[in-house]
Amino acid sequence: MSHPGKSVFLFGLYMLLLGAALVLVPNLLLPLFGFALTDEVWIRVMGQLALYLGFYYVWAGYTEQREFMVLTVAIRLSVPVFFVAFVAAGLVPPVLLLLALPDLCSALWTWRALKAPGAALMPVS
Repeated sequence: MSHPGKSVFLFGLYMLLLGAALVLVPNLLLPLFGFALTDEVWIRVMGQLALYLGFYYVWAGYTEQREFMVLTVAIRLSVPVFFVAFVAAGLVPPVLLLLALPDLCSALWTWRALKAPGAALMPVS
């Protein structure tokens, strides 16, 4: 697996874990990010979406889907921008910004790996 593939694959594993936690035990995570406990289904729906995205990322990294990898860099870099806006608007507590760190760090890792010498020569499935 190429370095960009590994970065996307590992981000996918993170998304799978986050999604599973939100589906199975959401009230374990919510207080960590300043949210109230809930029995409403919305958080489990968000977990389901994270699970589905995680599968896409794992697949794309494993099968070297370069176009997907390139697209995810900009998408993941937008997450901290939106979270900062949510915090600035007073919609969420600042601790939510911690949840943007995996997106930011993994997006920068993927971007750097895609720009590395020889990265364009990696096989694409």
